[in-house]
This record gives sequence, structure tokens and C-alpha cells, in this order.
Amino acid sequence: MWFLALFVSSGAAMPRMTADDRQTGTSGDARMPYGRGALRLIRVEGRGIFVLWGFMRLRIDLAYDGGGFYGWAVQPDIRTVQGEIERALHRILRVAPNDADEPLRLVVAGRTDTGVHASHQVCHIDVSDEVLERAVGHMRVPAVTALEHRLQRVLPDDIVIHRITQAPEGFDARFSALERTYVYRIADRGSEVDPRLRGCVLHVDGDLDIDAMNQAAEQTIGLHDFGSFATPNPGGTTIREVKRARWTRVPASPLTGRVPDGYTVPTFESGLVCFTIVADAFARNMVRSLVNGCVQVGLGKRDVDWFRGKMAVPRREGSTGPIAPQGLTLEHVAYPADDLLASRAQAIRAKRTLP
Repeated sequence: MWFLALFVSSGAAMPRMTADDRQTGTSGDARMPYGRGALRLIRVEGRGIFVLWGFMRLRIDLAYDGGGFYGWAVQPDIRTVQGEIERALHRILRVAPNDADEPLRLVVAGRTDTGVHASHQVCHIDVSDEVLERAVGHMRVPAVTALEHRLQRVLPDDIVIHRITQAPEGFDARFSALERTYVYRIADRGSEVDPRLRGCVLHVDGDLDIDAMNQAAEQTIGLHDFGSFATPNPGGTTIREVKRARWTRVPASPLTGRVPDGYTVPTFESGLVCFTIVADAFARNMVRSLVNGCVQVGLGKRDVDWFRGKMAVPRREGSTGPIAPQGLTLEHVAYPADDLLASRAQAIRAKRTLP
């Protein structure tokens, strides 16, 4: 079970730790073994230092088709990825939805918007040992393995659990991440439009100039304020570091050798125009807005100088809004070595500034 304590000065009252305290508090490098679980110190600004033990932090790797969801983040009365997973966890572990001691709240590497997909998303959750054991039931496997199997069976078909593992010390799915990789897929006139892919590929009625689009994309590489292409979170900024940004047309690639009549079966992505972007983090609507700007350049509606000007003057206006969501997929989240996880999480919490 959860055990909570607070280090306070003599005579001070002991407040109750909330679920929000667990999410917003600074922790990780003070985590120590304690019995079957671990002990962790959580410092909450203006609240003090709480101690948690008898818990386990789990890393969950997953994928989902975002077409049927209103984004990642849980919202009342609408279908979201986080909402579906948390509802399934409460059911499997037999925890009431509003249990303050066991909130079963997920922390995700990157919140995806409505209609955006993920082939490899990462999140974490803190679960007490006692509650985690409820996943075992009649199964003769460790509790973490049992939870993985049960969650895979309970979740709807548009969410897939790749694996659940015990997270290493200092791991935070959001703040420990080094970089995220997104890919946006487009079928233009140079591609054969496949209606089976309409849920994950955007159809553009025109010929895209990939060279011009790459000239625009090159302007994004490095540390910049992406205020023309993104919206900051409350108290945050739109300063991000883009490490790679590149447009490519996928070459026609055969699935197998030629059949007797000479026809070659192509792979699904053959001929598609794909934008791959890698950054330490992304602000809200940033990727889709950058894609929209590049596509305007690629269709000849804008030139590279216009895009360069938007990067130079970070001001949001109508011409740099986000493109349709269905072409975008979160493909990968990278993390440092285990011994660097806590220090990375601590460093990335700082508010960003430009040199």
C-alpha cells in the first residue's frame, strides 16, 4: 500500500499528498530500494517533501490509431487514449475511479492531438505493490507480466501494448526523453492514392516540389523559437531544438518479385512523400504547422523566403496553422542510458531560453 509522510518543521500540520503533487513534484534521483518496492522523495513547491514507498514505477510502450480519439489527454465525456488506458487499469486492478491514494495516472512522453497516431509511444505510471499484485489472479507469472497480458486483452483494437516493464531508477517518460521522432505522410499527384491508407496518409491534389520543401525544412534545424508554428503551454515557451528535418519521396519498392504477367506488388509506402522530424521536444501543433508551411512552399503558394521570415519572426498568424492530423505519426522516443535518466529529467524541467 502507499505510505505517505511529510518532512515539516516542528508543530506544522501534515497536508495530504494529492495526485497532482505526484505529477508536478520533483523526484527521481532520491529513489532508493525499500523492501519489495522502493522509497522516493518528492519535493513539491510550497508543499514540502513527501516520502513514498511500497510502489513500483512501470514503463509502458504502446501504439495506437489516433483516428478514433480526441487526442491523448484524458477529458470528461469524450474518448481519449489516456482515458481508455486508465479506465482499463482501474478495471484490471480493481481500483475505484476517484481513489486519491491510487490515482493510476499516466505520464506520457508526448501528448498527441486529435487524430494523430503513434507507432511507438511511451508512458509511465506509479502503482503500489499491493494493487499491482491484483493483476496476477490465477496466472502463474510475475505481476508486471500479468498486467501486460490483461491490459492487452482488455483494451480496444485501436490501442496495442507493446510491453510493460519495471522502469529503471530516475525514469520519467516525459522529462527523461532525449528526443522524439515524428513522420508525416502525404500522397501527391506523384503517388498512387491508396484509399486503404486514408486514415494515416493525407492526399494533396498537386505536385510537391521536394527540393523547395527541404530548403524550407533546413531553416528549422537547431535551437529556435517556433512561435510562428506552435502554441506554448501555460508558463512555457515555444523554444525547441530540432535535430533533423527532411522531406523524401519513398522509392517504389517491390513487396515480392515479379509475378508471371510482369506486375510488381509495391509496398504500402511506395511513392509517398514523407517528412521526418526529430527534436528534443515539440510544442503544441508544432509539427503539423511546420508541415503546412512546407507544403505551401512545395505547391508554389509560398516561397522559401516567406518560410525563412516566419522562422525569424516568431509570431502566430493564420497562414501557419496546422495541417490535417491523419498524416502524422509519433514513431519513436529515445532515452539516455539508465544512469543519466534522473539528471536528464532534472535538466529538462528548466524553462528554455535562446542564447
